[in-house]
Amino acid sequence: MSTGREHAGGTAPGPGRVPLGRGSAWTTRLAFGAAGIGNLYRSVTDAEADGALAAAWDGGVRSFDTAPHYGLGLSERRLGAFLRDRPRDAYTVSTKVGRLLVPDPGARGDDLAHGFAVPATYRRVWDFGADGIVRSLEASLERLGLDRVDIVYLHDPDDHAHQALREAYPALERLRAEGVVGAIGVGMNQTAVPTRFVTETDIDVVLLAGRYTLLDRSGLDELLPAALRRGVSVVVGGVFNSGLLADPRPGSPYDYAAPPPETLWRAVRLREICERHGVPLRAVAARFPLGHPAVAGVLIGLRSAAEAEDAVGLLGREIPAALWEELRREGHLSDDVPVPGRERGR
Repeated sequence: MSTGREHAGGTAPGPGRVPLGRGSAWTTRLAFGAAGIGNLYRSVTDAEADGALAAAWDGGVRSFDTAPHYGLGLSERRLGAFLRDRPRDAYTVSTKVGRLLVPDPGARGDDLAHGFAVPATYRRVWDFGADGIVRSLEASLERLGLDRVDIVYLHDPDDHAHQALREAYPALERLRAEGVVGAIGVGMNQTAVPTRFVTETDIDVVLLAGRYTLLDRSGLDELLPAALRRGVSVVVGGVFNSGLLADPRPGSPYDYAAPPPETLWRAVRLREICERHGVPLRAVAARFPLGHPAVAGVLIGLRSAAEAEDAVGLLGREIPAALWEELRREGHLSDDVPVPGRERGR
């Protein structure tokens, strides 16, 4: 992928690796989203988590994304345990900053109010100050058992944009200059604040969740064009819009809520078109973002070996050009939306 900026940091990323911005970090086209192995919504055993990671690794996945938020550190600990005996230059790890985990010994019950089936032994404290960023990263490195991470994202600074821009970003910039991290960015499920970071700072990458999919292409309005102009890479998460594009039926969530009837109808129609061309909707949804030249890879949340094997298979599917053309004819994609096979800039 041409980012418009030179890749720095020594040797080239190598086959199957896409550089992120101007830093030394890279991603594989499919990245492992590790919220699931942090017991997102339901408990996952250590063996199941390890099996998911192993299946992804065997399928060629070498990029792994986690965060302190995911299971109050459980995701980072499980990922670190899996990677411990693997060559450090063979993979990349991204984690996030912005929420400090503070011990809460008096707490009772679980953390399901925040989406994770783990004991509520910590409470999250928002902190986008420079000191909070450093403390958060130090704690993540300890949980991961690593001396560095490849990518650090500012995690959901929706209500803290000013502090994130004025305090957190300069702290990350210094860490990048010192070589503690290879690339820095912002991870959100909206486009306005990431667009500010792209245009006002020198970040390397945006992790954009749910805003560049077959159903929601709001990322194409400003963020993706700005990223392309500035040489900022984009990793797209939420390619299934939290479930509807994986299994379009009544009851399937769309952005963590019930879908509007018109959106459900669109998803069902998308599935019908894909099946007529012999391709699962899931594969088309997973591949679609890779058509844009600013998109370096897609991130899919995985919690089992079967899910990991399925995701690897989805990214390997060939999508007939006739399928994309039918989606255009029916108005599901406009003519200016790039699709795989018609990528620009690669």
